[in-house]
Amino acid sequence: MGVVAKRSSMTFYSDGRSHYSHRVRIVLSEKGVTVETIDVDPDNKPEDLTSLNPYNSLPTLVDRDLVLYEPNIMMEYLDERFPHPPLFPVYPVARAQSRLWIYRIDRDWCAMVDTLMSGKGSAAAQEKVRKELRESLVSIAPIFAEKPFFMSDEFSIVDCCVTPILWRLPVMGIELPKTKAVKPLLDYRDRLFERDSVLASLSEQEKEMI
Repeated sequence: MGVVAKRSSMTFYSDGRSHYSHRVRIVLSEKGVTVETIDVDPDNKPEDLTSLNPYNSLPTLVDRDLVLYEPNIMMEYLDERFPHPPLFPVYPVARAQSRLWIYRIDRDWCAMVDTLMSGKGSAAAQEKVRKELRESLVSIAPIFAEKPFFMSDEFSIVDCCVTPILWRLPVMGIELPKTKAVKPLLDYRDRLFERDSVLASLSEQEKEMI
């Protein structure tokens, strides 16, 4: 019955290089949802996207009459619509904490990832951002010694946001130091990258990033 319940008429307009599209694809893969993924060139978007999404942005998720165009809302919707396996905690305090972690990831890391992935700005400016992101990741490495996933014993919605960032480190020119202090983060990264849902979520562009 589980497989039948997860059949859907969803269409996902995805940018194969974007970490925002990637986080939603990981959720779709984790849930085992049947979805038609359309890989869109952000510089040459299809006309139907304009009619669906007032911002003409990626990613865009279409589920029958519902159109969603904000990745974090998509992830929450998918977790509620397909409850198993749950990616958000059950209890309100823990759910709020998960949302706060995602907010901090978006505020602290995603702007830097966007800068590095776009290649915009001077070489010096890019190097400054690269150094800042690397140092920020290294500074949180010890938390992964406590639990196997991001502040959690189970793979969660927060891991869905962190994975695409770690996956893009090589193309952003960031190499994490192989020190004892950083080893918990490297081990965490390996756990993520070996996960079936993460491997199944990859676009053609992402497969070439590692």
